[in-house]
Amino acid sequence: MDRLIYVAMTGAKQAMRAMTTVSHNLANVATTGFRADMQSFGSRPVEGEGLPTRVNAVVESQGWNRQNGTVVATGRDLDIAINGEGWLTVQLPDGSEAYTRAGDLRVTSAGTVENGDGHLVMGKNGPITLPEFQSIFIGDEGSISIVPIGQDPSTQVQVDRLKLVNPPAEDLVKGPQSLMQLKGGESAVEDGLVRIVTGSLESSNVNAAESLVQMIQLSRQYELQLKAVKTAEENEQASAALLRMQ
Repeated sequence: MDRLIYVAMTGAKQAMRAMTTVSHNLANVATTGFRADMQSFGSRPVEGEGLPTRVNAVVESQGWNRQNGTVVATGRDLDIAINGEGWLTVQLPDGSEAYTRAGDLRVTSAGTVENGDGHLVMGKNGPITLPEFQSIFIGDEGSISIVPIGQDPSTQVQVDRLKLVNPPAEDLVKGPQSLMQLKGGESAVEDGLVRIVTGSLESSNVNAAESLVQMIQLSRQYELQLKAVKTAEENEQASAALLRMQ
């Protein structure tokens, strides 16, 4: 059988893998603080006996898109967006730390603070837990202040501070649920220079129009690979017919 069919099959498989990544990005076009995955096609010679006459097209990850999303005002006291560079720290179920730009915070009935994905938000000494309050204020440096139940607004007290970090982007990798983690698995150091915008959320940085164009291009590439498979089959049938004529 002509080796062309194996090259074409590999190309079709890689096009489907690339389509999965683009589809994942599009599915998160409205996800708060989402960072798009990036990829590109590379060439890799087919190894084996004989001359290297065949080259496979292989999808290679290019990491994640570092561009910030658009900050959109919501007016909600517990909505925050990172102003510029930096990350909000959350806790994973195994107790390790992860980093996100999703600042859609909420307070549970137990007083713990979570983001929209249900991850506990970290403060100076661990997950943040708040006493009952009648109003809350989050400062631009991450301080959390409340007015206790039944107290006058002038009795506002600071109860904790968000753990805001800003590790080098090249040290971060995308982990489960699109959360960022340090490559070595350690915890990032708090950065007092990170600032937030209250009453706002950061949108996803996925470009929907660009992603749709990529899907169309990948669909066409997939079709071309299938046509190559059909061509290889036709060539085989023609060769067999010529041999029968001899």
